[in-house]
Amino acid sequence: MFFSKENRLNTIYGSGMVAIFAILCIWLAETQGMKDLGFSPLTIAMVLGILVGNLAYQYIPKNWGIGIKFSMQKILRLGIILYGFRVTFQQIYQVGFSAIFIDLIIVSFTFILGTYLGTKVFGLDRDTAMLTASGASICGAAAVLATEPILKSESHKTALAVATVVLFGTIAMFLYPFLYQLQLLDPQSFGIYVGATVHEVAQVVAVGTAIDPQVLSTGVIVKLTRVFLLIPFLLSLSFYLSRSPIQANPSTLTSTPTSTPTSTPTSTSTPSSSSQTHIVIPWFAFMFLAVSALNSLAIIQGQTLKMMIQFDAFLLTMAMFAVGLETNLNKFKNIGMKPVYLAGTLMVWLVLGGYLLTKLLA
Repeated sequence: MFFSKENRLNTIYGSGMVAIFAILCIWLAETQGMKDLGFSPLTIAMVLGILVGNLAYQYIPKNWGIGIKFSMQKILRLGIILYGFRVTFQQIYQVGFSAIFIDLIIVSFTFILGTYLGTKVFGLDRDTAMLTASGASICGAAAVLATEPILKSESHKTALAVATVVLFGTIAMFLYPFLYQLQLLDPQSFGIYVGATVHEVAQVVAVGTAIDPQVLSTGVIVKLTRVFLLIPFLLSLSFYLSRSPIQANPSTLTSTPTSTPTSTPTSTSTPSSSSQTHIVIPWFAFMFLAVSALNSLAIIQGQTLKMMIQFDAFLLTMAMFAVGLETNLNKFKNIGMKPVYLAGTLMVWLVLGGYLLTKLLA
């Protein structure tokens, strides 16, 4: 779709507009007020994108939509790939097997628990439940963005999952310093606890900075190890989806009879059969692994490495703003507070279950 001259120009215009807003979000994140709140550029980009998308989208030329979608898809994948410059194999080795094992339990159990509770208890559709669970289990907004193309979900569901990450990640930034004052764990163990259970990398940094340098360093390493688990997570999710029939969205089931009653048999059989035969290979996850391996060799260091990380933050901010821009808040009306209840339940598990795991295994 990018071959014609007109499409190329619209891609440049649309993605250029997104890039300008991304720069604004990065600048806002550097202000003292946003730093004190621990809001990352990704969080600000999502909020600003939703505001612009719902209040001023009619002023954006329709043809620029191709550039917005380019930011949501291609630039997003590149951002996930370059995220590997934040992780090294040496960091994973440094935290020890017990911390890695805790990360494995947290990631796998949180996602399974979140998917089950979301679909069976809170009555959410599969995509919303999985996106919310992925944000809680791995690395917040980045995990939600990486999971979206595997699920091929709608943008408003992604935005909703990111919103729960922002809400409960912010709560964590105030809760964990209070928990540390109770002297439940030593600084090293508390760092593992923070890294294994707090949603975003930026939120882990905020918590560690407010507590102790050792908590900060240990927490960041454990958190980055958790980020590394994004690769097997995406592969496992893709394999699972290829073997399981797609669970219908409840809202779709209620709306289908009134809109296209004669199409119900076709729409219910086709997705199911295709989902059982087609595996979505998240190639960007393998590229993320390759970049992590390159980073582990320390070939790129110093200012160059810092620039790559900053460039990656810029790309992810672009993707997040584009997702927000394409999010129509009217679509949230049928979902209500259920995703918040799900994310809150997962937060309780992360705080209590994570503490018990750290106490037993760290």
